Amino acid sequence: MLSQIPTQDACLTCGACCAHYRVSFYWAEGLNMPEHYTEPVNAVYSCMAGTNQTQSRCIALGGEIGQAVSCRVYEARSSTCKSVQIADEQCNKARIAHQMIPLISIPLHDAENDEDFDQVS
Repeated sequence: MLSQIPTQDACLTCGACCAHYRVSFYWAEGLNMPEHYTEPVNAVYSCMAGTNQTQSRCIALGGEIGQAVSCRVYEARSSTCKSVQIADEQCNKARIAHQMIPLISIPLHDAENDEDFDQVS
C-alpha cells in the first residue's frame, strides 16, 4: 500500500477524521463552543453536531476534505479531537475511508555518534 510522510500542516489539507468519526466527549467540554455545535448523546456525553450520523461530518469543519480544511472551534475543540494525531491508526483509518493515501510516521531520533561534530546552522 502506498503511504506518504506527513507534513507538519497535513491536517489542513485532510479533514478525514472530522468526517468519519462520531466526536463524543464529556458534556462540559462543549461549554466553550456555540450551543448549536453540540448535541446530547446521553446524560454525561455530548457530540459534535453532524457526527452522530451515518454520513458523518462535523459542523465545525470548514472546507473540502482532501483539499483545504479548517476547524471553526480549533482552540475549543474536545479532548476527543485532540487525541487523533497525524499518521496514527485513527487518522489513517479515516484517510482510507475517504480514498486518501495513509500517512506514515517516521520517528526522529537523536544520533548517538555525533558528540564530536559541530552542527551547521
